[in-house]
Amino acid sequence: MSEFRFEKQRVSATLTLAPGTSVSGSFFVAGQTSTHEGAERIGDLLNAEAGFFPFELRDGTTVLYNRSHLVAVALEPGISEAERDPGYDVATHRNVGMLLSTGMRVKGRVAVYAPQGRDRLSDYARAPEAFRYVVTQKNTLIINAAHIVELTELAD
Repeated sequence: MSEFRFEKQRVSATLTLAPGTSVSGSFFVAGQTSTHEGAERIGDLLNAEAGFFPFELRDGTTVLYNRSHLVAVALEPGISEAERDPGYDVATHRNVGMLLSTGMRVKGRVAVYAPQGRDRLSDYARAPEAFRYVVTQKNTLIINAAHIVELTELAD
């Protein structure tokens, strides 16, 4: 085995694609990463580069999907990637409503990683990450910011 090889783990998720269709299967993530402590997260994988990523469908077929046509990723209930972000506990959290390009509406909570006074929803909207976590009552979503049509702050 190569010293540069990383063992991959499967993480189940459901993808919503630009045409509005959904597919279920698994991402392949590394058991460790050089960017932070612990295993690679799906958010890390999606934000790492542009272009295509591999995804294993439930029937065992591996498909390459284009990140720019990925609208949202729904993680299985109980998988809490967002909370593993450094600074999550001290970030400002905002309750939001989103309208996505597919017509899907999302209500959840986002973390704004910015100093006090620069932690408004508009600051979140200008964040550089293409894929962002939204924690809902049901599960965690990873949303492609390019597919957010409308973003509204909701009362607590």
